[in-house]
Amino acid sequence: MLSGIYVPLITPFTASGEVAYDALEKLAAGALDQGAAGLVALGTTGEPSSLTPAERHQVVRICRDVTAAYGTQLIVGDVELAEGATAALVTVPAFVRPGERGVLAHFERLAERTPVPLVIYHIPYRTGQPLTAATLRRLGEHPMIAGVKYATGAVDQDAVALLGDLPPDFSVLTGDDTYLSPMLALGATGGILASAHLHTASFVSMAASWDRALGHWLAALSAQLFAEPNPTVIKGVLHAHGLIPTPDVRLPLVPATAESVARALDWGA
Repeated sequence: MLSGIYVPLITPFTASGEVAYDALEKLAAGALDQGAAGLVALGTTGEPSSLTPAERHQVVRICRDVTAAYGTQLIVGDVELAEGATAALVTVPAFVRPGERGVLAHFERLAERTPVPLVIYHIPYRTGQPLTAATLRRLGEHPMIAGVKYATGAVDQDAVALLGDLPPDFSVLTGDDTYLSPMLALGATGGILASAHLHTASFVSMAASWDRALGHWLAALSAQLFAEPNPTVIKGVLHAHGLIPTPDVRLPLVPATAESVARALDWGA
């Protein structure tokens, strides 16, 4: 079972535009020091499409070494680089909108070939392909599909139906940072949350023992951190705290405005 808080690491850059690997390693260790159950390498937050193949390999290597040293879990957002990881995070096929039967066939075939268990990333406002609770439940019955990162942008009826009747050993991790509290209340086992770069221990505490007041505060913090495209505000805050050398992102992203970063800093102070 996948449970607790997983931090999908940003990719920090130097002033010259290279990956700041030392800063990445420190961020990884810092999250685990605060109790995170594991890390996600090459998730959306890490801007993987902007990285070269060599950079992607090095990011995964660093995250693998750090999680191994801490005895924690690693989820990799690239099934081809996930050898030795706990699981691979795989999105519903985007743009083509294959329908639910096509999604089932796609993941069932992938599950027969994967070297590690799969976590399905269900994010229909990016992929254009919604999935019902029944489809996710059927996928969850496959022994090589370990769970779902559930990020529909709402606590919807399918979330209620899925969490009310889960397949054995199938984990539901919320991927919508602001909905951690209600999803935990419904039975989610944890979350993959970019906001948990900040106040990681508070997110861990929330997942371990549901606390309504803490949930409200963390949801409001997450809203500030997602005021502009992820991970731009988070990078701005991490840079302001001296945790990464620059707040830079790679195109097509552009850095967050000073106003958004200032509001997030004020809220999280």
